[in-house]
Amino acid sequence: MTLRERKKLRTRQRISGEATLLFMERGFDNVTVAEVARAAEVSTMTVFNYFPRKEDLFLDRIPEGHELITRAVRDRGADETPLAALRRLTLELLAQGHPLGGVGEGFEHFWRTVLDSPALRARAREAVEEIEHTLAGLLAEAAGEEAGRPGRGSRLAAALIIAGIRAAHVEAAGRQLAGDPAGEVAAGQEEVLRRTFDALERALPDGGLGGS
Repeated sequence: MTLRERKKLRTRQRISGEATLLFMERGFDNVTVAEVARAAEVSTMTVFNYFPRKEDLFLDRIPEGHELITRAVRDRGADETPLAALRRLTLELLAQGHPLGGVGEGFEHFWRTVLDSPALRARAREAVEEIEHTLAGLLAEAAGEEAGRPGRGSRLAAALIIAGIRAAHVEAAGRQLAGDPAGEVAAGQEEVLRRTFDALERALPDGGLGGS
């Protein structure tokens, strides 16, 4: 990364970090973008330059999710199906305690903030649809189709895969909100994810390469 890119990344992280603290302390709907800007020592315009929507200040890893899925599918091994690559990615994120893995110390505060805000819940649902659309294009591309116009087979495969991962994350979130220790949830989540992908492999024996 260039010096300018590193500076922009640090600014983005500072804005998001301050926003997250404020949202968790006071609730998403009780904090204004202007207050986030003051906490991050930037202008309101700068905040919107990095985050076009207030919701994306808190759900700031949506772009990273698209990037990780894209890399997993496009850079998979020669004998690896897209579904196998996504299984590997999902289990790696969980093992690393990555925020997109859905399980970790203190993650219950994140989930509670989302659940307490209708705006964040709506944006989260929208983000899932966006990732599903991205995956459908990647599966179409992997099957030799036009990525911008995925066929029915690619769209169905993407819908099944994302639905399975989402269901597993919802289960883990529920356990963390109920007060279960993160380590126990992570161990259980690994088994849930393995069973989920086993079921997906039975439903998609071509590994997501069926195309139209």
